[in-house]
Amino acid sequence: MRNLLKRGTSGLIYAVLFISAILYSKESYVILVSVFGLVCIWEFLKLLNFKNIIPYIVFIPILFLSFSNYNSQLLMTILLVISLTGSIQLLIQLYTKKNNFPSNTIQKIDISIRYLLLSLAFLILLPVVNGEYQESIILSLVIFIWVNDSFAFLVGKNFGKRKLFESVSPKKTIEGFLGGVFFTVITAIIISYTIDFLSITHWIVLSLIASILGTIGDLIESKFKRQANIKDSGTIMPGHGGLLDRLDSLLFVAPFVYLYIHYII
Repeated sequence: MRNLLKRGTSGLIYAVLFISAILYSKESYVILVSVFGLVCIWEFLKLLNFKNIIPYIVFIPILFLSFSNYNSQLLMTILLVISLTGSIQLLIQLYTKKNNFPSNTIQKIDISIRYLLLSLAFLILLPVVNGEYQESIILSLVIFIWVNDSFAFLVGKNFGKRKLFESVSPKKTIEGFLGGVFFTVITAIIISYTIDFLSITHWIVLSLIASILGTIGDLIESKFKRQANIKDSGTIMPGHGGLLDRLDSLLFVAPFVYLYIHYII
């Protein structure tokens, strides 16, 4: 009961802080994600057993890019290609049984930039469309991931029989995964009737990206933790672990949603 109370309290504080920052202004959102990002970098480097200042230095121009409203289509395209290539590589490695854990300095810097720093960049830049801050995009994306996680857990706990990816996350089931996707799509349909920024089709596509790729992002971080032989990325959130544990799905999804919002729609 005590652990449940701790988990509920820390989760509530996290949710209120995140949603408030999203709704208040672009600046409050960027500041909060920047702070979250620094914590996630620290947690990830600790997970890699890597003491190096380079990832923090690389994060500085990302923050400058976010605050200055600098917009270069060519630069964004190059960074997006690098980020998506890294994401696809991690997805392929997820399905390989061999140990792909970064073992040297170059590999650790590379994975820190492609897996984490660029994902943070696109998470920060994601809601800015045609120079305007669209809080509905990031708020809906956060809601999609929370709904997917919640219903995947509830459906999996009550009806789950077949394991989704037992070698990486033994508790996840196929039934839970499908339940999470289903209720996330239902949530997208409801949102489409309350927020007219996008059509119902686009909201459904975003919900599918969030639920399917969000689950993959969670599995990828779980594999990193399993290979590092740790349970959580940190202890900053009692009952939940680290910030990276809470943001892994959102970070993995961000570049793909950025691609859809800024290049496909």
